[in-house]
Amino acid sequence: MILLQPWALLLLPLVAAPFVFKSHQGQLYSWLEIMPKDRVSEIANLVVKAITSLILLSIILALASPQGASRKEQKVGKGAQTVLVIDRSVSMDHPFAGQTTSGRAAEIKSAAARRLITDFIDSRPDDMMGVVGFTNSALYGMKITTNRDAIHAAINAATGSALNQTNIGAGITEAVNLFDNIQSSGSRAVILLSDGAGKLSPRVKLKISQYFIGKKLNLYWIVLREPDDISIFTKETYSEDKVPDSIVLDQYFKSLKIKYKAFEADNPTALQSALQYIDSKEKNMIQYTVSIPGHDYSNNLIVLALVLSLLILVIKNLKVHSW
Repeated sequence: MILLQPWALLLLPLVAAPFVFKSHQGQLYSWLEIMPKDRVSEIANLVVKAITSLILLSIILALASPQGASRKEQKVGKGAQTVLVIDRSVSMDHPFAGQTTSGRAAEIKSAAARRLITDFIDSRPDDMMGVVGFTNSALYGMKITTNRDAIHAAINAATGSALNQTNIGAGITEAVNLFDNIQSSGSRAVILLSDGAGKLSPRVKLKISQYFIGKKLNLYWIVLREPDDISIFTKETYSEDKVPDSIVLDQYFKSLKIKYKAFEADNPTALQSALQYIDSKEKNMIQYTVSIPGHDYSNNLIVLALVLSLLILVIKNLKVHSW
């Protein structure tokens, strides 16, 4: 058993208060020798003091939050170990192409990503997921975990606006580092959502290559396009010094000896289709360990204090106030 708030034990001396302080209640007599011995009242008085001490002890121990020992439980499911790498640049607050003919603005990319990723997470209850955001640097979101509340909170944070920079290299490097302390089980994948690309230094390229190959990670890149963006699937040829960064990055990913697939999404429906494809491909048997917290005894102690308090009231009502 462990105590989450051990400081509460400093209040333990209060348990002796009923025996230290004397009550001023009672009858006044001019000569105590005329009073017969009342063993029942003396015993009842000691019982009341003992019960009062137990009430104080129960409250103090409840404040200390005692918990039983946690245990590890092995889970088996069908899913993957996945890290979501999400672009948090200002451009993610721009809308998709939209329905220009109807005059209605399209959904903002970050909002669509938040909505559809949430659905993706909820549809895969056995997955272990981590979250990383990035702008000019990596923004740690959440370690790889099965805690859905924590993952949802990290997604909400990672789909907010930030700086007007896109450092994909830092985001991917941080993502693969999350796999360091997780035992490999089933599929392992990195899902990159970005509406832009950036140049990777030779050092970062080497690092990413070693990590993905050494840890046997799959990579999916979903490019959230705006109307005037150049497609990474274009057949147009460019001179060597004028190749768009997004195409260079796609070619680099293809050169890695890993499972890699790129998608382009210029509307929420295309983004949903990309996530559905990933969902269909990353479903293998997965084993993971879940920590189950020990029993919280605070409620039991509070109930005990209430029961003892009721007993005190019953005993007090049996008191004879006068003869």
